[in-house]
Formats: sequence, structure tokens, C-alpha cells
Amino acid sequence: MIKIGVLGGGTMGSGIVQVAAQNGHHVVLVDLSQEILDRSKGKLIKIMNRLVEKGKITKDQADQTINNVQYSTDINDFKECGFIIEAIVENLEIKQNVFSQLESIVSNDCILASNTSSLSIASIGGVLKNAQRIIGVHFFNPAPLMPLVEIIPSVQTNEEILSKTKILIDSWKKVTVICKDTPGFIVNRVARPFYGEALRIYEEGIADFATIDWAMTTIGGFKMGPFTLMDYIGNDINYTVTETVFKAFYYDPRYRPSFTQKRHAEAGYLGRKTNRGYYDYSENATNPEPVKDEILGQKIVDRIVAMLINEAVDAVFWNIADKEAIDLAMTKGVNYPKGLLKWGDEIGLDIVLSRLNELFELYGEDRYRPSPLMKKMAEKGEKFFD
Repeated sequence: MIKIGVLGGGTMGSGIVQVAAQNGHHVVLVDLSQEILDRSKGKLIKIMNRLVEKGKITKDQADQTINNVQYSTDINDFKECGFIIEAIVENLEIKQNVFSQLESIVSNDCILASNTSSLSIASIGGVLKNAQRIIGVHFFNPAPLMPLVEIIPSVQTNEEILSKTKILIDSWKKVTVICKDTPGFIVNRVARPFYGEALRIYEEGIADFATIDWAMTTIGGFKMGPFTLMDYIGNDINYTVTETVFKAFYYDPRYRPSFTQKRHAEAGYLGRKTNRGYYDYSENATNPEPVKDEILGQKIVDRIVAMLINEAVDAVFWNIADKEAIDLAMTKGVNYPKGLLKWGDEIGLDIVLSRLNELFELYGEDRYRPSPLMKKMAEKGEKFFD
């Protein structure tokens, strides 16, 4: 069985290690920090023991998974790996340096993958002598629990590399979708309005954080409201992804970041990890109650969902992925209550278009422009699915 390398022992890297090790692979985890490696090892042992206690796995299976992992601070220990996944900081220059190093260590047929959530795979692979072996393999947090993995071939990626990668990740019992190497791929592109439009609604004084979250969960059926989710992800991480996507799309106003989120990040209000974000998570803290006005709540849901559907439709228009992959990505990657294209079919694309046109007329901003495909399909009364 192929030996797997994982570079970066943070939350995501540790999660990928667990997935590969539980599927029988010998895994080498490399991180420059021994402290991070020790923490990752301790976390894996704790998780395995908990799974044994719950009767999910046997003691032998837990021991086997733990023993499958080698921890190292030396990148040269990747030498015998056939597949390496990088899960380090979202910085292009650092990633490029790392991949250049890796190429000089591993065999010619070793596949080099990046878990980047927003950077160009083509750019990361641009420094390689053999860029045909670079590919994006984007897991979602927490990697052992979230079923979706986006697989992103770059313009350089060899078809055989894509095929081998998909077969490997499928064998880990993951739901895989193949998408184009464009900013944000599927999920981080299509999901931008869930955060961005919620922040805009707050900034306009239409509703506060708690009311918007209440509307999106109680009326919209989402598992988490946008502000609760941003606090869970971390405002620093979410803002960085938004800013990266905005820049990568040549400053398209549809993806413009929010000053509210920027100020929260600058203030250190990062969310749960700092006990303060849009909500206060410190002991005995009291947070505002939502205004449970159903008419207001429905307006909030209609506005945000219309923007999300428009983004999903535009992803089809630009051939980012096929319609099945886009709906699968949004339900399996971020737990949306429905696939956005199916949701658009249910509401009626003509109604969604009408809501977007109202916003566009009111604000006069390109942010609210409807996708050309939305216009074409609404005019003909077409649906994405029968």
C-alpha cells in the first residue's frame, strides 16, 4: 500500500493523517515544530481511545492506526512516500518553496498535492520541474468527519495523476468532486455570499448578528448561522479566504470583504478560539437574543439564498464543475440544507432572478448582477434538474 506523506501538523494536517492511517496507510507527518508533532500524536491517541470507548472501533484497530503514523521534523523522511499532501499556511511563496524542496527529495512518480483552500494550484506547481504531478486535494475541517474532498487539477496536471488521486481519495470513503482551478474552487467560491451578504445586512442596520443567525437556521434550515459559523472557523481565516478570492477575481465587487469582519479580526475577536468573536464565549457571558420577526427573517433568508443560488448558477456558467458536483459540494462540504441549484429549481429561477434584479436596481452595484445563465434559464422556464 502506498506510503502517504502529510506536511503540517496543525488541525487540518492531523485530520488528514488520521484519515489515511485509519485506511491502512503508513503515514509520515512532518512539521518543523516538535511541540506541534507531540500535540498531533496526543490528539490522535485521544481520538482513537474515545472511538474504542464508544464501540466504533476495536482496540486492535486503534493501535494499528496509531502505529501507522511516523512523526518527524525532517522533510527528508518523505523520501519513500508515493503521495504527499501539503497542509501548511496559506502563503503562495512558502508553499512554492516547500514544493521545490519536496521535488528534490521524492521519486519521479510521487504525486504532490496541496490542501490549499483558495490559492492557485497552477501557481503552486509553477516552480516544479515536473509540474504534471501537482494537484489540489482540498479537505474540509474536521477532515475525519467531513465527507467532501475537492480534487483540483491544474492546467499542468497529467490525466493519470488526476485518475490516481481520485481513486486514492475515493478509497478513503470520501465524496470527491472534480473542479476547475479557479479562486475558491467550488465551496469557498459559492459560499461567499453566506458570509458576505449576512455582514452587509448587519452593516445596513437591518438586523443584528443573533437575528440573522436565527433567520438562517430557523427559517432557512441551515445548521449554523453565518456569524456562528464565522466564529467557529475563525474570523482571521474566513477574512483571509474572502480577501484572497476578492483579489484573485480582479477585485470583482461580488466578493468584496467586509470592514466589520476586518475590524473583528484586527481586534483579535477571532471567534471561539479567542473566546470572543461576533459573540462572547467567555464563562457566564450573556449574548443578545434574536428578534424573532418571521417577516424580517424571511426577507433575510430570501436575500442571502438568492445570492448563493446566483453564485452556484454562475459556477455552472463558467464550467467550474458540473451541476451534480456543485450541489454535492455544498451539501457535503458545508452541510447546506439543499443543493443550491435544486433549491433554485424549487423556488423558481424567475423568482430568484426577480429578487436579484430588485437588489441590483436598489443598490446599483455589480455585486447583485444576475448570472447570464440565470437570465437565459428563467426566460425559458428551464430547471437544472427534472
